[in-house]
Amino acid sequence: MNEELRREILGDPDFSTILEDFERGLEHASSVEEIEELRRAFVSRKGRITELLKRLPTLEPGERRRVGRLGNLLKDYVEKTVARRLSDVREMELRRTLVEEWVDITLPGDPVPRGSLHLITRVIEEIEDIFVGMGYQVVEGPEVELDYYNFEALNTPDWHPSKSLQDTFYLISPYGDYPDLLLRTHTSPVQIRVMESTRPPLYVIAPGKAYRHDVPDATHSIMMHQVEGLAVDEDISFSDLKGTLEYFTRRMFGEEREVRFRPHFFPFTEPSAEVDVSCIMCRGKGCRLCKGSGWLEIMGAGMVDPNVFRNVGYDPEEVTGFAFGMGVERIAMLKYGIPDIRLFYENDVRFLAQF
Repeated sequence: MNEELRREILGDPDFSTILEDFERGLEHASSVEEIEELRRAFVSRKGRITELLKRLPTLEPGERRRVGRLGNLLKDYVEKTVARRLSDVREMELRRTLVEEWVDITLPGDPVPRGSLHLITRVIEEIEDIFVGMGYQVVEGPEVELDYYNFEALNTPDWHPSKSLQDTFYLISPYGDYPDLLLRTHTSPVQIRVMESTRPPLYVIAPGKAYRHDVPDATHSIMMHQVEGLAVDEDISFSDLKGTLEYFTRRMFGEEREVRFRPHFFPFTEPSAEVDVSCIMCRGKGCRLCKGSGWLEIMGAGMVDPNVFRNVGYDPEEVTGFAFGMGVERIAMLKYGIPDIRLFYENDVRFLAQF
């Protein structure tokens, strides 16, 4: 600050007090924290200079210009002085650290272990990439569902025998307002929620967790991951479903894989099928993995039942569609030769680090 400006500032009682207090405080501030605290005390939104400038609207025009000019000049002086002091202090602290915490940089460093995505996450992303490449959109839905979305809207009323095959976990609301609250047994409820809010054409996949009251063993878990797929448009046929799943299967398991469709029953699709892929170990010749059949089951699929369309307000005379669902753990187990589903959840780094 030049002498002329200093004299002008010192000539004003308010500004002279602020300048003197700042310079006195700067002499005693020896750390970055103390200097930052000093800066906040003078030029922050509630700082002394800012508070002083707030009285400008009450001053006469001539006095307002003078006070405003001096206030801004003093504020600029404080900010620049603090910046220089911070730079000096940081440089001194760095030099002190280099002296006190000296290390021999020629010594080899300790290796830092690198993490990676969990295999389940990687397989989900690979599935998503394949279907996004075909024009599908990734959607999600709640894991805690209503019985209506998990069963009834999917053409599975209470009296339907297939409902007993999906024993699940029911939740009790403390308020008693949701008597049919449960952990979803599949990601299929997402297709109902999407169709309720979206008109055709519709091409989506819904990855996520599902829960069933299974006894854990090598192939079953009370929690698993699924990917549900849904396509709704005009004139969609079963051949479109076959072509889509054949393309996906060969992208996932290799171009040499064969795909087989077996008739099956699902309450929300008609006709329905189980989808098999030729064994990745014996290439269809028969081995212990495929139990001599040459085939491995990977998913269920079928044409969307007209009742499902009616439940969401679609006209089954105007649109058709197909749906499919696969277990991510099963896809990963088949692709990478993993013998036990429990290995995914034991958090054994020796297993996880292989992928």
